[in-house]
Amino acid sequence: MKLKGRYGSFGGFYVPEVLIPALEDIEAGFERFRDDPAFVAELDELYRNYAGRPTPLYHAKRFSELVGFQVYVKREDLLHGGAHKVNNALGQGLLARYMGKKKIIAETGAGQHGLATAMIGALFGFETKIFMGSIDIARQNVNVHKMKLCGAEVVSVTGGSCTLKDAINDALRYWTAHIDDTFYLFGTAGGPHPFPMIVRHFQSPIGREARQQCLEQIGRLPDIVTACVGGGSNAIGIFSGFLDDKSVRLVGVEGGGKGLNTHEHCATLTVGSVGILHGARTYLLQDENGQIRETECISAGLDYPGVGPEHSYLKDSGRAQYTAVTDKHVVDVFNTFTRCEGILPALESSHALAWLVTQKGKLPKDTVAVINLSGRGDKDVGIIEQYTK
Repeated sequence: MKLKGRYGSFGGFYVPEVLIPALEDIEAGFERFRDDPAFVAELDELYRNYAGRPTPLYHAKRFSELVGFQVYVKREDLLHGGAHKVNNALGQGLLARYMGKKKIIAETGAGQHGLATAMIGALFGFETKIFMGSIDIARQNVNVHKMKLCGAEVVSVTGGSCTLKDAINDALRYWTAHIDDTFYLFGTAGGPHPFPMIVRHFQSPIGREARQQCLEQIGRLPDIVTACVGGGSNAIGIFSGFLDDKSVRLVGVEGGGKGLNTHEHCATLTVGSVGILHGARTYLLQDENGQIRETECISAGLDYPGVGPEHSYLKDSGRAQYTAVTDKHVVDVFNTFTRCEGILPALESSHALAWLVTQKGKLPKDTVAVINLSGRGDKDVGIIEQYTK
């Protein structure tokens, strides 16, 4: 344990001793380069001309009419690779290069972080290895093919539930044996310090842009900012821009799976309890003996029994609220939003859209809600087809 990277009582550094030097090396590199003028300038150029930042804030007028209040969409789905994951992958990939690393590894669930890491591996010439659960490989095979096209090796993880939790476990085991030349490009705002801090930093442009765009386009701050939450990187990215604005309600939406009265969900903050997972103290899904529960969710990117420690702090402090929606509601809103706006939302992002639908009739017409559309739904069309058969 190491008393760093704390968010209240959450976070920290609960790892085997062999990993401590590697994590301290990443922390030192991040602190050295995060404000380095050359690093910042190169990252800004990559954000603009490679990733496609800034992303627009779009007024979804037909969907707004449907729910009865004003919905604005932060279009992270328009980024290169189709999701917000490229923000963090570019930042950490550039950091790895500045630190002189030659190899990168990553875990992935829905494949978006794996794809982003594979793209950055190709961009910077890294040898790249992606760990992915065998179940997720089957349900996100398009992204797997894209990773391989970028030159990455995709390692199928067959232990445990064969999903994101197990991909992280195997990636950490591999890193333990290869810390000298390999940089672990962690994908979500969880895990041991310094990863939650680093991922938040590289996802913070979402919130900064969204706040400024609200002031410019709407003339005021929004009433609500909402995003889906699995590990929580896209949510912490947009929340970070509004944390000091107490008038803005922050709502994270988790995967309710088939329902919270079953164990077939991944609603960690909604029904979980505090423990240690992947090196951090946080909320997680565990049984009475402290064993990690298997999760199930239509969205591979939310299929995770833990959450980033800053979200745990925001829950307990009351600054943000967290709720869950079922797979059925998610599929319904995926279809509805696509037909209203001609935009395919990722199943992950569709969780937040589904929560907005539940607020129909409860909010004044002039309420302004901003949703982080963290990714596009091309990758999920096959899942939707299977679900609706």
